[in-house]
Parts: sequence; structure tokens; C-alpha cells
Amino acid sequence: MTLEGVLPVWKPAGFTSHDVVAKVRGILGIKRIGHTGTLDPQVTGVLPLCIGRATRMVEYIQDLPKEYEAVLRIGLSTDTEDMTGTITEEVSEVRLEEANVRSILESFVGEIEQVPPMYSAVKIDGKRLYELAREGKEVERKSRKVTIYRLDILRIDLQQKHPEIHFRALCSKGTYIRTLCVDIGKALGYPAVMQSLIRTSTGSIRQEKCLTFEQIAQLKAQNDLQAQMIPMDEAIAHIPSVVLTAQEAANALQGKKIVRTVTPVIRGDIEHSQSIVRAYSPDQRFLGLFEWKSASQALVPVKVFL
Repeated sequence: MTLEGVLPVWKPAGFTSHDVVAKVRGILGIKRIGHTGTLDPQVTGVLPLCIGRATRMVEYIQDLPKEYEAVLRIGLSTDTEDMTGTITEEVSEVRLEEANVRSILESFVGEIEQVPPMYSAVKIDGKRLYELAREGKEVERKSRKVTIYRLDILRIDLQQKHPEIHFRALCSKGTYIRTLCVDIGKALGYPAVMQSLIRTSTGSIRQEKCLTFEQIAQLKAQNDLQAQMIPMDEAIAHIPSVVLTAQEAANALQGKKIVRTVTPVIRGDIEHSQSIVRAYSPDQRFLGLFEWKSASQALVPVKVFL
């Protein structure tokens, strides 16, 4: 059986996202694998891998909101914004009131501006920022808008020398939790650093669905792995869908534009005059992704799955 779909992997500490791809590639003996969002080596958590034709869905899964659980440590800072770096500042005493801490964290919910950290994969003039950082260089970075959909405090410990705030954040693609920790510290009036981080979900793919390397190898040996994989169209269920007629489905599989005299019934929210939709045959076979253009009343093929 040819494996295909989205494999929900639990990334262990010490692996880069590319390491995870290489490891799973070795277990499955499959070359066509892509990950859906970079995680730093020390971070654990949800890392969906797209297998086979599902690699064509990577960009749509990457766009999904991510949920994290983090520990913010107040009173010191590092050059990497996490505990893997060199300490650049430390204060001997931190005095905070819990009510103020809660108020400050609440102020970060919504659309915010972030400056990407130097130790990140963002490219400037063709070079990764972390490469420049390792050369001892620091360059100006443009701030970017990201969205914090939810920020829940799990636990606050203000009694120790360097107080810790445990929180859960649901955020948009491109959010740096390290930078969020640093910025919260600044708002509280102290240096701060990210102590630890776990990604608990990517879209609807949560921690409890994920498999370890050992479980993947065992299921592969038992020929039971496909049953644990998420169908590629289910992994992008946030994208609206449309059911085509039998003739339209045949045309769709040939990559033809489908013009409608009557607006199709699209399940899900279409926010603009043109948007991506999942197309299905009358028997619910997933055909691919099409762009709906209301001005011309047409579905234009984007990615077709034969």
C-alpha cells in the first residue's frame, strides 16, 4: 500500500524539523515528505508531515493557527531570546503584582507587531538571520504583523528570584513565541526570556493525535500506519468546499476551467470575491483545489489530484 496523507508527528527535543523529515523518510522508505512549520531543535510538539501527493498541501497547512504552551522567565535575557543562548542582561530583583502581569498579557491579544529575532530563519538579502548572528552581526529587521488569537495564563510564580509565567497562546503563522516573551518582559519593565516551549496543535491537529518515531515504525511494520494518517483534504477542512456535477468533475480532472451559469453552493465562508475551495465529485471524491472567481462565475484549477 502506498502511504499518502498527513502524518501527525510528535517532534522530540534535539531534532530540527528537517531532521524529523529525514528520520521519517528513513523509517518509511519514502522520499516525498514535507514538514508544515519549522520548530527550533529544543522545542517539542506537533509537527504534521505531508506524505506523497499531500506535499502539495504544505502551504495551506502552514497557514493554520498554531497553539503553544510556554514558560516565560523574567529577570534575564539572552542573545537568542531562549535559554540556549548567552545571557546578555540579568537583574538581581524582580517585583511584580499578579494583577499587573495579567493585565499586560491581556494587552497582547489581537494584532501585534513583532521584530523577528536575529536567531531565526528569516532571510535578508539572501542570507538567513541566524547565519548573520553566528558571524556576530546584527542587522536591522522590519517589524511584521502577527495575531495572538488567545493568551491564557496557566500558572504564575512570582516568588522566585526570576519569576515564571506559564501560558498558552493560539497565534497566527509567523509568530515568534520567543519574541512574544521578550516583549511581554519589556512591557513589565524587565528583561525576559523563553524558558521552554511546546507546540500543542497545528490547526485541528492536536497533541493527542501525534505519533512518536517508535510508534510510526511499529505501525509501519504492522501495515497499520495509513489508518493513523489524516486524509489530505481533511487536514485543510478550514477551506470551503463545493460539490461538482459528474461532468464538471470529469472536466476538473482534466484541469479545465469550470464556468457556471448558476453560482455553486459553497460550504464554508468565502471572504472575498475570489477564494480557494476544495472541489468534490458527486460521490465525495476529493478532486483538488480551485479558485472561485465570482466576477466570471468560474472555478479555475489550482491543484488537481488525479
